[in-house]
Amino acid sequence: MSARSWCRGRLLALVDAVAPPEAVEAHCDIPCGIYDPHEAQIAALTVLRMDQLIAEAPAPAVDAKAEERAAFASKVARYTLVKEQHAERVKHEVRVIWGDYVTPELAQKHPQLGELTVKILKQASKGRQGTGVADAQELVKLVQEFAEVFWQTKGAKTRRQPSLQKSGGELVVPVPA
Repeated sequence: MSARSWCRGRLLALVDAVAPPEAVEAHCDIPCGIYDPHEAQIAALTVLRMDQLIAEAPAPAVDAKAEERAAFASKVARYTLVKEQHAERVKHEVRVIWGDYVTPELAQKHPQLGELTVKILKQASKGRQGTGVADAQELVKLVQEFAEVFWQTKGAKTRRQPSLQKSGGELVVPVPA
């Protein structure tokens, strides 16, 4: 290793120590051309399932032992954490498709994509804030509509198939030509 390379490396290490670089995430930003709303659909179904589990969780009796109350609180906290993570995953997946895949021409040809994107982002936020099953069902519905329009942009027909998940619901999938 040359003295110049060594000095450059030490200088960069010093800069990183003083002002650490921020971590960044991206689908790929190449752009790779590989986009699919499937993950957003699975995440939306997960939000729905967590809200179902919260609604089904039997609250401890008034005279319940501290361990029972703690177990209930822990269970609901875990469901809530997973629900919030997956609501954020919905938002991430939809934002990536909107920001990286949708061109101005596609947006003009499919004007409902912009409106659906905004509705999904707002509904996912609403899903994070509450535990209403109806809100989660609305999120699933919007993500399904988004998936249908997405596949239209690629010239594919779609069909809905049972998700086979505990939450129930359907997945929008492209139909091979």
